[in-house]
Amino acid sequence: MLGRIFTVGGYTLLSRLTGFARDIMLAAILGAGPVADAFFVALRLPNHFRAIFAEGAFNAAWVPAYAHVHGERGEGAARLFADRIFTLLLASQVVLLIVAWLFMPQAMSLLAPGFAEDAEQRKLAIELTRITFPYLLLITLVTLYGGMLNVMQRFASAAAASIFLNVAMMMTLALAAWFPTAGHAAAWGVLISGFLQYFLLAGDLARHGGLPRFAPLKLDEDVRAFFRALGPATLGSMGTQVALFADTIIATFLPAGALSALYYADRLNQLPIGVIGIAIGTVLLPEMSRRITANDHDGAMKAQRRAFDFTLLFSVPFVAAFLTVPEEIMRALFARGAFSKADAAAAGATLAAYAIGLIPFVLIRSAVATFYARKDTATPVRASLTGIAVNVALKVALMGSLAQIGLALATAVGVWTNLLLVLFFAVRRGFLVLDRAWLLSLAKFLVIGIIMAATFWLIARFSGSSLASMHFRDELTLVLLAVGGMIVYALAILVLFGRNWLVSLVRG
Repeated sequence: MLGRIFTVGGYTLLSRLTGFARDIMLAAILGAGPVADAFFVALRLPNHFRAIFAEGAFNAAWVPAYAHVHGERGEGAARLFADRIFTLLLASQVVLLIVAWLFMPQAMSLLAPGFAEDAEQRKLAIELTRITFPYLLLITLVTLYGGMLNVMQRFASAAAASIFLNVAMMMTLALAAWFPTAGHAAAWGVLISGFLQYFLLAGDLARHGGLPRFAPLKLDEDVRAFFRALGPATLGSMGTQVALFADTIIATFLPAGALSALYYADRLNQLPIGVIGIAIGTVLLPEMSRRITANDHDGAMKAQRRAFDFTLLFSVPFVAAFLTVPEEIMRALFARGAFSKADAAAAGATLAAYAIGLIPFVLIRSAVATFYARKDTATPVRASLTGIAVNVALKVALMGSLAQIGLALATAVGVWTNLLLVLFFAVRRGFLVLDRAWLLSLAKFLVIGIIMAATFWLIARFSGSSLASMHFRDELTLVLLAVGGMIVYALAILVLFGRNWLVSLVRG
């Protein structure tokens, strides 16, 4: 499992690094003004649907179902099952795309009501969203193909696909002078990337398993079981996305730049979520599904506990850094061109609020895997809906006094609520045992987190006084934070956990 985690995590890290290069271009070219806000609405709309219906709900229901059919009845039955789901999926996405194109003005009134006061910004947001929305159809098929490849223990192409989003957007942004606005250039880059990702996954699947084909629609037991799992999974996947939808809606009423601050803060927050949380969760779900299908419940539980340890091991430094030196990170990465130091300060404060919920963000995908692997997509819904209620209530309460920082803080509290309830349900049903050894491990990670926060604070204070006269002091500060943090973190892990713990974690 470790090798597969590093495969997915490595490609995801490359995707995040190219994503940072893309965001540096976005910040320099778009800045944090009205055009940027319009583009981020156009980017978020298909991404929300993708996260709910494609990578979220669909993946949660599809991977265990396909793994079960493939393991129980062989490749022929699995291929027929895939053909039928492909046919239904493509038909539904085409209908959704047509409806979205036709009713985009009405949708924009619901999703970005604050733009109604600026007719030009509203018109631009509608234009850009009509360009980006077909990305959803393409990425949904990518998710279908990626799930099939994951069950075959092939993870590389699905993990690498998102790199094309960053590359395509950088290429179109480099040619922004040829487009009506830089927002148009970025939007066309999103759409082009959808085609590139589709052809990458389709080519890999065609070589190793065969692409799904159109099949007569028949609601046999496998298809009905899939849809019974898909409904609750959709509700479960809506938790974080409803919160982000609410962020988008509310932020359109806030001063210009609020949406951009949320975007850049979320982009940094998504680095550990994607590289660690999603990578480990992606590998863990088919692993647990395979073990549970073979009636190896102890093995499934051990795999999940190991995934938790890996997640915390790689996440703690990010939490410490985002909480203590968020502004320094934002200045070093984005404060150039149209993106000012004031914009960096606003985005940094928003990042710190998001970071309060970073641990549950990275753990939630591994936590719900124990239910999804057992084809139970209903139980996580209860936790998710409770988290949504807490989240949205806090957004309304905090938006006036804290603006976009309050939105991010509410999201953090909501995801903590979600995770704690999922863990409670798992422990109560015997799917997870929180023994003394694991609770001691959590305490050690907490101590290490405090040590890291103190380290980052001291390095930032030293750099602020010692490098004040240097031209690239922000970039040099970031290098010192990274190098110093890695050294202190490695020593802290060895002192508190020991070499044997690391060896046992790696070897499993």
